[in-house]
Amino acid sequence: MAELPTSLDHCVIHVSDWERAKDFYVRVIGAEAITAPGGGYAFRIGSQQLNCHGPDKVAEPKARMPVMPGNSDLCFRWNGPISDARLHLEKCEIEVELGPVERFGAGGNGTSLYFRDPDGSLMEFISYEG
Repeated sequence: MAELPTSLDHCVIHVSDWERAKDFYVRVIGAEAITAPGGGYAFRIGSQQLNCHGPDKVAEPKARMPVMPGNSDLCFRWNGPISDARLHLEKCEIEVELGPVERFGAGGNGTSLYFRDPDGSLMEFISYEG
């Protein structure tokens, strides 16, 4: 199959509180908060973006089954040992729900930690080091 000129640009989650989401995604994930047209924030992580639906923000077109706060599952690459990711989460007072565990991601075999955002969405840091 021929390679198409595509890459992931952004994905969308739903948050229940703009400022609480901004604090989490900037402080814990390391994203850059961008004020979004129509209100709220988008979060840039490298060359990708996490767009957010939330309070008083209507997006068109709508998904058939809109994602509600807490229903997302996102994985972020941790560029370093997974032990450093654990220390970072502890410093941010974020509870690790599972891990370290072996997982398979975009970079192949890695080691992951799972935790939750303020709305309860499942977050994952995966490291391909060690």
